[in-house]
Amino acid sequence: MAEAGGEKIIPINIENEMKTAYIDYSMSVIVARALPDARDGLKPVHRRVLFGMEGLGMGSTRPYKKSARVVGEVLGKFHPHGDQSVYDAMVRMAQEWSMRYPLVDGQGNFGSIDGDSPAAMRYTEVRMRRLAEEVMADLDKETVDMRPNFDDTLEEPSVMPTRIPNLLVNGAAGIAVGMATNMPPHNLTEVCNGIAAYIDNKDIDTAGLMEHIKGPDFPTGGIIYGTEGVREAYETGRGRIVLRGKCHIEEDPKTGRETIIVTEIPYQINKAVQLYKGVAELVNEKRIEGISEVNDYSDRNGIRLAYDVKREAMGTVVLNQLYKYSPLQTSFSVNNIALVGGRPQLLGLKALIANFVAHRLDVVERRTRFDLRKAEERAHILEGLLIALDHLDEVIALIRASETPDTARDGLMSTFGLSEIQARAILDMRLQRLTGLERDKIREEHAELMKLIEHLKAVLADEGMRYGIVKAETLEIRDKYGDERRTQIVHASGDMSMEDLI
Repeated sequence: MAEAGGEKIIPINIENEMKTAYIDYSMSVIVARALPDARDGLKPVHRRVLFGMEGLGMGSTRPYKKSARVVGEVLGKFHPHGDQSVYDAMVRMAQEWSMRYPLVDGQGNFGSIDGDSPAAMRYTEVRMRRLAEEVMADLDKETVDMRPNFDDTLEEPSVMPTRIPNLLVNGAAGIAVGMATNMPPHNLTEVCNGIAAYIDNKDIDTAGLMEHIKGPDFPTGGIIYGTEGVREAYETGRGRIVLRGKCHIEEDPKTGRETIIVTEIPYQINKAVQLYKGVAELVNEKRIEGISEVNDYSDRNGIRLAYDVKREAMGTVVLNQLYKYSPLQTSFSVNNIALVGGRPQLLGLKALIANFVAHRLDVVERRTRFDLRKAEERAHILEGLLIALDHLDEVIALIRASETPDTARDGLMSTFGLSEIQARAILDMRLQRLTGLERDKIREEHAELMKLIEHLKAVLADEGMRYGIVKAETLEIRDKYGDERRTQIVHASGDMSMEDLI
């Protein structure tokens, strides 16, 4: 140990220090930044954005507020990183071509499928979508663990109670240290049906689940070409899915010339750069032959890319060239890595569903315990009021004879065997509640509460009932928000597994 300028300097091994520092950094990136939680499908930044919007009262029926206000809320209270990272995360949750089921309702310029940047946060406005409210449903009922924020002044949820199987329906992408995740989105109706099938039969295999969940469902539509990659991804958590744009060939009745029309493009492909300018460059370089002109007629009604085919060329042949040489056919490499118990795990389809169902089961149990406690507390107060109503004259006489509220409270407790909470409720009771109609209301409320308490205790005692609640709530989400599949699945020639050849 040496001293320099009055400070103690401790010599250390730089190799050991770098190992320790790098491991700490790696774990921070893996757990606190890049990978989603298997339960709610959210990374910390997305969870904090939604929690911040909830705190600002930005529900789906409330007025829009400036994006900068949300970013400031999240930065100042929960996420001490760059403001742009928070804004980018919020923007992505509002983009209908990025998220299969967007969670943020944006107003203003939030970018485009052509790769245009969104407007600055001081110009755009946001609020939550109804689906985001389902992600945070029952958050106020102690359904999840809360943890301190970065400066220990506030609390934030460690996970959302989400009724939406968000990780499956919206997917995820992130690069951590030494690992990355790339999870495709799915159709909400299909996923909810798959979850219901799993609850009915825990031994269901991947093939059984695929009867309900046909394959990924991308926000930009397109075509999944072949199912073997889908099956492999669902079995192992890793796989390669071939995507194609949706095309058809139109023929001009006057000239007889053909035009290839693209109406849907593969997921995460930049239309303007890769399919318009990129294809034009491939034509100029003569890597693709038979195209005379490339035009983009896309507007707010949808995508319409037009590749004019030369008179002497065949449209089907040119289309095959486009599939081979351009991003009109691409692949999505599935790598289903998510955090389970704070540790990264590679998850197949059944494991993803099992993690969500286990989370919902825990949420239902914790919510039921909360509701039971509140119901018992209310019933306890009503029982005190009923005792007072049954001995109304004695209670009034005791209160009138008391010098102070404390004396009256103690007298009620000793005379009628009431608790302090019950005695306070009697003293706080308004005179109008002494009327016959109000007295009947108290008795009716108490009777209803006793029925509720009996039901809640039955739910806590029976795991089968809790599974039934999870299934019913999942099917309710399906009925409220489910939609038709956007991505078509076609079987490729040679799309056979080893089992098919035996």
